Formats: sequence, C-alpha cells, structure tokens
Amino acid sequence: MMHLYTPSLTDYKRLATREVKIGDLLLGNFNPIRVQTMTTTDTMDTLGTVEQSIRCIEAGAELVRITAPSKKEAENLQNIKDELRKRGYNTPLVADIHFTPNAAEIAARIVEKVRVNPGNYVDKKKFEQIEYTDAEYLEEIDRIRERFTPLVKICKEHGTAMRIGTNHGSLSDRIMSRYGDTAIGMVESAMEFLRIARAESFHNIVLSMKSSNPQVMVQAYRLLIQHMDGEFNECYPLHLGVTEAGDGEDGRVKSAAGIGTLLEDGIGDTIRVSLTEDPEFEIPVCRDLVKRYSVGSRQTTVKSIVPAMNGNNLNSGDSGVVASPFGGGREGASLPYSPFQYKRRETFEVGNIGSKHVPVVIADLSKLKNITPKDLEQVGYKYDADTDKWSIGDMAADYIFTANRKLNFDLPGTLKVIVYPEIWKETNATIAGEQKYYPIFMDSGYAEAEEKNDQLNFVMIDCYNDEETINDYTYLDQLANDPTVVLCLSSTNKNAMQSVRRMFVELMNRSIKNPVVLITDSNWSTADEHLIHYSTECGALLLDGMGDGICLGMSAGSYEMQAASYSQNTSGRNYLSNQSPEQFINNTAFSLLQATRTRISKTEYISCPSCGRTLFDLQETTAKIRAVTNHLKGVKIAIMGCIVNGPGEMADADFGYVGSGPGKITLYKGKEVVKRSVDSEVAVDELINLLKENEAWVEPA
Repeated sequence: MMHLYTPSLTDYKRLATREVKIGDLLLGNFNPIRVQTMTTTDTMDTLGTVEQSIRCIEAGAELVRITAPSKKEAENLQNIKDELRKRGYNTPLVADIHFTPNAAEIAARIVEKVRVNPGNYVDKKKFEQIEYTDAEYLEEIDRIRERFTPLVKICKEHGTAMRIGTNHGSLSDRIMSRYGDTAIGMVESAMEFLRIARAESFHNIVLSMKSSNPQVMVQAYRLLIQHMDGEFNECYPLHLGVTEAGDGEDGRVKSAAGIGTLLEDGIGDTIRVSLTEDPEFEIPVCRDLVKRYSVGSRQTTVKSIVPAMNGNNLNSGDSGVVASPFGGGREGASLPYSPFQYKRRETFEVGNIGSKHVPVVIADLSKLKNITPKDLEQVGYKYDADTDKWSIGDMAADYIFTANRKLNFDLPGTLKVIVYPEIWKETNATIAGEQKYYPIFMDSGYAEAEEKNDQLNFVMIDCYNDEETINDYTYLDQLANDPTVVLCLSSTNKNAMQSVRRMFVELMNRSIKNPVVLITDSNWSTADEHLIHYSTECGALLLDGMGDGICLGMSAGSYEMQAASYSQNTSGRNYLSNQSPEQFINNTAFSLLQATRTRISKTEYISCPSCGRTLFDLQETTAKIRAVTNHLKGVKIAIMGCIVNGPGEMADADFGYVGSGPGKITLYKGKEVVKRSVDSEVAVDELINLLKENEAWVEPA
C-alpha cells in the first residue's frame, strides 16, 4: 500500500519523526516545533556575533546558526560559544558549512549541530552537463562516502547533531545530470547522504528541502517523507524554510505559504523564516507560524460574507472533522490529484473566472460605512475628477463585495460588484449595456431561488461544519456544472483548510468542474498574524492547484484593530500598519497569488537573508534595487550576498546581482555571467543597463 506524506488530510495531526538531541534541546518525536535563525555578522567578529546571537535568543530563537566558510571561522566558533556560555546563554549553536569538509569537522567538535549542503559539500557546481554510466555514478557515491564518513564519525563521537540541508538552487552537476532541476533530485541528493550516515548507525539527523519557489519546496518535502517512509519505515525530523524569501510583506507571505502549507499537514519539527532583515526580526514571524499549532490555539475563523445572509452565528462550529471520504493520509489515500507536482484543478469558464484565467481577487468593502470613488484607491482604482477617468493599477481587484449596498457612482470598466440577492434584484440588469452587479447566494439558497443571474452567480458553501457529511450537501448535484455558478468555499471549522480541501476532493471525485473562489477570513489581532493566516490557509490550497480566485477578510474585531492601527500610524514606521484594512487585504491577496506562482502582478525579488559571508550591505542594496525596479511586472531579480547564494541559489531568477568580492558585484542573466567584478558603486546602474539590453526594462510611469 502506498504511503502518502501526512498522517491526515482532514485533521491536524503531527507527523511522527525520530527524536534528535541538539545540546539539551529535543527535536522531533512530537516535541514543540522549534524556531531558529542565522546570524549575519562576520564570524570572526566574536563580540558582534555574540551580541547578535543574544538578541536572537532573547527574541525567542531556540537555535542559532552561524556561518563557518573556512577553518578559521570554524575554530572561532569556540570563542563565540565560550562567551555566550559565560554570559549564561546555553542555546544550541549550529555551524553552517558549504564547500569545506575540513571546516565541518572542526565545527562538529565545538558546536551542538552542523549543517552540510549535499550539493556542495563534496560534489561540485559548475553548471556542467555530465553523462554518467551507472558504474561511474556509483563511483561518485563511493567518493562522497569516503569524504563524508569522517564527519559522521566525529558527530557520533561528540554527540553533535547534523542537518543534511538540500537547496533547490545548489544541486550538484552530478544530481542535475541524472535528475534535472527537480524536487526528486533534491530528495535523492539528501537521501544519498542519509544512507551513508545510517550505515554508520548515526541517526542524530535533521533534513531540509529548501527552495525560493514554495511550489518546489512543498513538493520536495512531501517526496522526502514518502521516500524515507518507503525505504526506512521511519522519518527523520524536518527543518522547514523557503530560502531567499526576501523582505517585508512579500518575504513573510512567501515564507508562510511554503512553511504553513506543510505545518497544516502536521509536517515540520523546526522552522526558519529567511528574511532580508536583521535576524531577530525573523523570530516573531516564526512564532506566529508555530503558535497556530500549540494545544488549543487552532482558531475558529469567522466568515464576514456569510452571517448577514442567513442570520446565523457561524462562529459556533467546533473543530470536529468526520472520517475522510477518500482515505486517511498515510494509511493509503487515493487522491484525485498529485500532491507531488503542480497541476491546476480543471474547471470551466464563468465570465473571467476559471479555466485558463488567472485567479481573480475579490475585495471585501462591506465594512466601509460609505463607499466612495476615493475608497477604490485602496483596491487599485484611482479616479481623476478633472478628466472623469479611472486609472487601473497592476494590483487592482477584479470584484468588490459590498453586501447590501448599491454604489451611487459609475464604476471603472473592468470592475464588478457582488451583492446579496435582494440587492441584486433591485439593480438595473445592465449598466451601459454591461452587467455590473452579481448575486451571492448561501449554499442551498441558490437551488431554491426563483431569480438567478443568467451569466454569473456566486454560491457560498461552509465546508463540513458541525460534523456534516457529504450526504448533507444534496444541493451539490443541482449546482454541479451549472455554467453560471462559481462556488465560494470556506469553513468555520478550526481545521478550515483541511475541510475546504476535503470539499475540493469531493468535487474532483464527482467531476464537478465549477470554478472556486477561496473565502478566508482572519480572527487574529495583528497585521503579521493576518499575513500568516491568509498565506497558510489559502497558500496550502493554491499550491496544490485548487482555487480560481480568493477573497480575504477580517472579523469585525480584527477589522477595527487594523483600522485603528492605520489611523494611528501614518508616518510609515510600520509598513503593515500603515495600510487601511482594505488596502492591506488587497495587497496581501496579490502577494499571495504571486508567492504561489498563480498570478504575477509585480516584480519578484529573490533575496538571501544575509550571513557572515555577505560581501555588501544586503538590506540597503535590496532596498535600492527595489526602488528602481519595482515597476517591472513579472521580472524576477535575485540579490545574493555571496557566491554560496549565487548562481545556484537564484534558481529561476531572470537576472542576478551577486557579491563576488569586497566592493565587487557579478551580474547574471539567468545562470549566465554577463559582467564580472563590477564596482558596487555603479552596479545598480549596470543592472538597469542589463535589463535594458535584454528588453526587460520599461520606463516608470
């Protein structure tokens, strides 16, 4: 029987993993999900590294990773450790190793854990395509075993833990030649090293499968679990992370989409959020992610669109989940889709929703007291009274939900309004020959309705609430394949994502191909918590190809807090709080679609989080590049601090800006070097020239 990758697809259950000891810290085996970060200081700066480590520890880091690019940095880890212990800090330290086995062997005698990258620990990365016979391939494995085994023995002797950390962008030429730039190549790269360690009876191991692309990252972890389970009948603890996520809102959304998708399935024993910011700022994001999975913390969500339609208190449902209609995860599920490769669910087209259309964004304006043309600026539309014209931004919502209100002004040509059925009946059928208002019905209410729109009807379904079974959804047959119906799926269960996914599976099993809008409201308190919530619950579905649109919202209390934060913070000190609820939610929706690679609406930055190897001020440089390129919709620009996070780690970036020496930058087009040793003072200008030469530049408006 085929094992899948998660204990349950319909409930929240942790994946059972081996227990690993890192100093006095226990990881895996249902211990709490640990949070960690990595220092950005020069490792030879002992006091600077100690001070930054302390800031991270006091922010909540349970492990602190420090780069050791050569023997001298590895040796200096002893001084850093001694000073931390002298000051009363016993948090385990992790040495980050690339290219240098001798540095790893030194560090393994000093710190509590070492991280090695199978892609560059023994193998090489020169972007060479090499054809290997099976015999030649096995010879390379023997070479790796010979070079890697001494480290394994040192770790075993000293009680040092090890992370075998594969990165999508730094797969070796050998792995690339046989498996390509794939998730399965990432898995096999780690499995080779894991087999060697197991042959030495060494099991104090954590594994990771990182990528800057959340789709690839999620698929790789799932495949790794399947392969470990199939080959060893057990799983080692997993360190989760989206590498080079970037900074600000985009970095948080991308990280939460990838990490949160796996956490929702009970996968992950420790996490690190890789932001291009000071490392202590990563910890609150980590904590927001993991606190969702502590005992009693799974929040019941409140759907803002639903209550006013039927008068019910939809916050009363508990977290009960009935037996899965399609099997229970690792017990041998038969899914109508593959969780190991992305394929968008097949749907038909209703207006501009479904089929080959990019997912639409529905902006919830129902909590505004009076909607004016000025309010539409928050969702991408700007009105010029002098010319009586609208300008439409790249992140303009496709629909707005106004609940029980008609608007008293003319709308931009592309914008449409969703209202309750009674209000829809009161509107004119067409405005200037085009329908502008469309009704949203509550589940079985659509089947019972006497009047329906002949083009587009939205139908809300609260998935599997209050122990409902699929037999309770008799009206599905009446909705099934109605060419005017777009389903709007949400759930008031605490396990909301799993409940909605369960409904998707039912739709697929019954060949119901109506397009689906994901409705996700947040009942959390802060902007950061909302980002995590939206990115986790919607991201987990979008990454599996489920969803033709999204509508994000907040409970009344959450909305009021965000609005109050916005009114008190107009100075821009906090980029999240410096947005109205409507602007914040709209921006988040587009950021989430971009992070899941389902709709590209802005420039994408693949930016490493900096470390002691970084050769320039990464935060300052990232801000400078973003300021002059953020209008280049769809262009992916990688900003890497050093060669370790250089051409390999950039993965699928279009252009790269990589530190190659003190004050020197190398520019890339894809993975090809275009300009070497560019002075950092003029490197941003040279990047712009490179964009122009390749017809990727447009002048800002």
